[in-house]
Order: sequence, then structure tokens, then C-alpha cells
Amino acid sequence: MFDPIMWDKLNEECGVFGIYNHKEAAPLTYLGLHALQHRGQESAGICSSDGEKWYKHRGMGLVSEAFGQGELAKFHGHLAIGHTRYTTQGSSRIENAQPLFFNYAQGSMAVAHNGNLVNAGVIRKELEKKGSIFQTTSDTEVIAHLIARSSKQDLPSAVKEALQEIKGAYALLVMNEDQLIVALDPNGLRPLSLGTLGEAVIVASETCAFDIVGGSYWREIEPGELLIIDQHGIQSQRFAPKINRTLCTFEYIYFARPDSDIDGINVHMARKRLGKQLAYEAPAEGDVVIGVPDSSTSAAIGFAEATGIPYEIGFIKNRYVGRTFIQPSQELRERGVHMKLSVVRKVVEGKRVIMIDDSIVRGTTSSRIVQMLRDAGAIEVHVRISSPPVKNPCFYGIDTSSFDELIASNKSVEEIRQYIGADSLLFMTPKGMVDAIGRVDSDNAPDRGHCLACFTGRYPTEVNFEEALPITKC
Repeated sequence: MFDPIMWDKLNEECGVFGIYNHKEAAPLTYLGLHALQHRGQESAGICSSDGEKWYKHRGMGLVSEAFGQGELAKFHGHLAIGHTRYTTQGSSRIENAQPLFFNYAQGSMAVAHNGNLVNAGVIRKELEKKGSIFQTTSDTEVIAHLIARSSKQDLPSAVKEALQEIKGAYALLVMNEDQLIVALDPNGLRPLSLGTLGEAVIVASETCAFDIVGGSYWREIEPGELLIIDQHGIQSQRFAPKINRTLCTFEYIYFARPDSDIDGINVHMARKRLGKQLAYEAPAEGDVVIGVPDSSTSAAIGFAEATGIPYEIGFIKNRYVGRTFIQPSQELRERGVHMKLSVVRKVVEGKRVIMIDDSIVRGTTSSRIVQMLRDAGAIEVHVRISSPPVKNPCFYGIDTSSFDELIASNKSVEEIRQYIGADSLLFMTPKGMVDAIGRVDSDNAPDRGHCLACFTGRYPTEVNFEEALPITKC
């Protein structure tokens, strides 16, 4: 299931969706997962309940592949949670598909989680010494075991107690037959929004999922907040003291869909501002501005508007390739880029091209794309990146966990330019990036409420690099 372009990007791990008090909870969750498909293409699953019985299904592949014809007709109930998961190497197994379902002493529960726990490995070893048996390699199961081992008699209290043990990033949904429990990690590293649909309550990783089901945005889940949603309404509690939020900046740069709003900021408009700021910080002389689809399109438009250089569609993305089963050798990675992208020759031929991209992670794909532009007749290729160099691994649910994977950890900007074959290469500054996104942090946090760890090395939680290596993300 190798995607040559996604391999050379930072990739988010999962999307979660939950709904309470709707007679078509499972079908709506299915639609919500479609809207969150960009957050995960390895597997998808749904659990629902009618208050007595459970209905559940997980499958590999895209949402439409995981749920075959007639599968949704088997679901009933007013309460459901769903999950879509991104591929991580060595973990493409149905056992790791979510939601995970458990029977335990207090009853039954289903768990869905977006993020990564930096202390999952340590907790897992401790639990195994005490007799716990794990069925998956997912750190989500660590959370479930902590809940099941709690001495608390009700699910919300057990969840709250479990959350005291874990560290890292998590947007967490837990349900039993008649309650939906929602929690966001104390740093607010992952996005999680609350919405409504008539009398129903919805929660999703991104607001674009509300739109597809006809729902309305209500508010963001606060960092360190736990919601109990049941027949009595919505009860909000705190399981951690309020601290400065450190939302993953790549949600704005790359992960989230352009039509989503995160903390009140539209992603498309934020990316346009990034492009305009990039034009100010890293101008280039050229005849045409193009973006690498899809996430860089907005930034390319902003760059073009700020400079007056025409914006053109320089690449066509093949929407119908789907997931490919090429073995990830270097040669096949490079050839695979042609399956995903084609250059519009008449746009770039004989031109000085300014190519906007959101990031350079490993550099392999950037090198190939620059060469594709030259092969199509571009006389110069100037690369501008709407984020700073990614120099540090992420331990919060993104698929880089070592310095060796990151080209900016091992090469200077000039060396990266030579490696990708561009005529010039410049990146955004961290300050310019934060200013352009425009988040207002009332607590005057030094990073304006952003996690900048992959750029600056300042991690918002304590990280033991050996312990933080993921079991399996999500």
C-alpha cells in the first residue's frame, strides 16, 4: 500500500468521528469518515449501540473498501464512533484497525484514538508484567487496558483515571452502550471539534466532517477537557490543569482539509497567508507560480497574489491511482511519482518556474518533481517551502521517529538545494509561519499556541527518545 508522494510527506495517523442521539448514527459516521479519509487510508471501522446490542465492523483500505455493499444495513443504534487510520510501516493488520472493542469486568466499551503516546511502551511493559495480554501493537490498546484495570465503577471515572497515566497526543473517543466519552490531551496537540445535528451531538477531528452530515460547528474541545455525553446531556469536566495549548502546526500547513476550520481559523485562508508571507520572506523572480497538489495549492495562490506573478496549474494529480502495491525501493518510489503527478508542459515550458510546496521531509520526491519540471521544459526551477526545515522527529502521532529520516537534520539548505536539483531553495521562518497562521493565544505562550517541535526541537511534553519510539501509532 505504498504511495510514493505520501511517503515523502509528514503523515498524520488517524481521524475520529462520533455521534450521540441519532437514529442513523452508523450511516452518518460512515459519511463522516469519508470526509476524514485524508487523515488515514489504511483501515476504517465503526462501532454502534442501540443501548443493548453492539454492532461493529472494521476493514482494511479506504472507507468505501472497508465497508462492502450492504455492510451498513447491519448497523443499528443511536450512538456510534468511527475511525480511519493511516498506514504505518509494518503495522498494516486488521488487528490494529479501530475502533477497538473490549469486554471487561464493568461491561463493554469501544475505543478510537488519534495521536501517539510517548510513554505507551513503558506502560505496556508494566501492564504485561501484571498479567495483561495485548491483542494488537497499537498504543490505543494501552489506554483500554488502563480503563479496564481502573477501580472506578463507572466508565467516565475510569477513563479520567486512565488519562492520568498517559503522556502524549490523543483525541480520544470511548463509548459503552449508552454513553460517549470524549477527551483531548492536556496540550491540545490534535484537533477535535464539537458539533450538533438537530438534537444529536457530533464530535470529529475536523469540521469538514460536520458539513458532510449536515451538522453545525459548536466549539472546540478544550485541551485537558473530558466530555460525558448521554441521556442527561453534555457534562464537561477537566482531567488536567489548563496549560498553554500546543496544537500541531502541520494541521494548518498540510494535514487538515482546506475547508476545515481549526480553532476558528479556516485552513485554506491560513495557507494563503502562508504563501503571502513566503513571498515577503523568500521572493523569487519567475514567470509562473505553481503548487504541488493538493495541500500547497492555497499557498501558491497566496504567493502569486503577493508577487503579481501569474498562478497556473502546473501539475495534474491522478485521482484514480488509489493505493499502489509497489515495494518501496528507491527506484520504484521515483517511478511511482509519475503515477500520481503529471506536469502540464505548456504551463512550464520555456518558463522560470516558482514551485511552492508545504514541506520537504526526506527530499526524494522533491528531487523527482524538480526533474519532472525540467524534463517538461522549465528553464529554471525555484523552490519555496511554506514551512521551516523539518529537523526533528515527532513523537505525537506523525510518521517520523528518527533524525535519520529527515533531510534537514543532515544537510544544510544549500545541500538540500543541490540534492533536489533546484536553482534556488528557501524556507519559511518559524516566526513568519506563526504570524501568517494568525492564531491568537490569550495566554501569551511563546509559540502562540503551536507545537513547533519538528522545527525547533522544543517538545511540549517531556520526551525520552528511546521510550518515545512508537509501538504502532494510533
